[in-house]
Amino acid sequence: MPAAFLKDIRVLDLSQFLPGPFATQMLADMGADVVKVEPPKGDPMRALDPVTNDRGASPYHALVNAGKRVVTLDLNVQTDKDIFRRLVQSADVLMESYRPGVMARLGFGYDTLKEMNPALVHCALSGFGQNGPMRLTGGHDINYVAAAGQLGLTGPAAAPHMAYPMVADYAGAMQATVAILGALVGRGGTGQGAYLDVAMSDSVLAWQSQALTALHRGNAPARGQSLLTGGAAFYGVYETADNRFVSLGAIETVFWENFCNAVGRADLIGRQNEPLPQTDLIKQVSAIFKQKDRDAWDDVFIDVDCCYHPVLDIDEVGAHPQNAARGLIQPQAGIDAIAVLQPFWTNDEPPSPREPLREARAADIVDDWKRD
Repeated sequence: MPAAFLKDIRVLDLSQFLPGPFATQMLADMGADVVKVEPPKGDPMRALDPVTNDRGASPYHALVNAGKRVVTLDLNVQTDKDIFRRLVQSADVLMESYRPGVMARLGFGYDTLKEMNPALVHCALSGFGQNGPMRLTGGHDINYVAAAGQLGLTGPAAAPHMAYPMVADYAGAMQATVAILGALVGRGGTGQGAYLDVAMSDSVLAWQSQALTALHRGNAPARGQSLLTGGAAFYGVYETADNRFVSLGAIETVFWENFCNAVGRADLIGRQNEPLPQTDLIKQVSAIFKQKDRDAWDDVFIDVDCCYHPVLDIDEVGAHPQNAARGLIQPQAGIDAIAVLQPFWTNDEPPSPREPLREARAADIVDDWKRD
């Protein structure tokens, strides 16, 4: 059975593309009734295929909006404004991802929404937030992680490497969901909603306290130089003889000892705490891994507790025994696509498959919510 923690919560989702819809999908996964409101031309994500660039309808809109009902409203037209107003009056949560000021121009600024529904939790998810000199600046994931310092710390010393999937998009979505849940809990005591200003750049910046503290103490982290950025031999990615890759995360002494003993190099045990970057030691560990194919290393470490794992290619992920046991990877009903379900079990039960996206009439939603 799906988690039904939010079964009485109604969510209006005006957001587009990935971050906002992913946040509201998490709410839907927990039982919320999510109605996605799209303009007459639809969410641009319907035609965007950012992965394979296939022509034709993209599956990614249907994936990230599975479990929701979708209605079409033109908020520049008075009759549709009136319908939206009635939906707002019955909603618990409003998610939107417009640039700052757009909701007000449409006639639905927060003060107006609060008058219509004082209990409404309004989450405004944007790139750089509702204030500051970059509030109106356009951007995408790569720009937000650049602004937060994450991109500058990712990759080898020679140049930053972008991450995939998109760090800021998903971080922003998760932060929005956490903020909404917190506001709903708070509303239970006060009866009052809240206005939540969530920025994707801030959501990544929130992860930077370790790096900023290191900088403050005069030991700024840098790509390829620090313990967690490629400067430590015991924490890194290594190439194998068949040009594949493995990961090693032997931070604790016992794990490093187990690794060194497993590869027959007990002489390296005492070198774990050499100054960073451990250039020579990294070269030696690299040479060790180049002696065997990746599968052979899997056999070597199968019973060795040293924080080793092969770097899986995407075509290996679904068949991996641990991923298979968790049961999160499932075909998405209604489309030719693969979904990853909500990443937690409830009461020892795995998550249920999502229902496909359902097109609906806005008037029907008004009546549906009114009857309850």
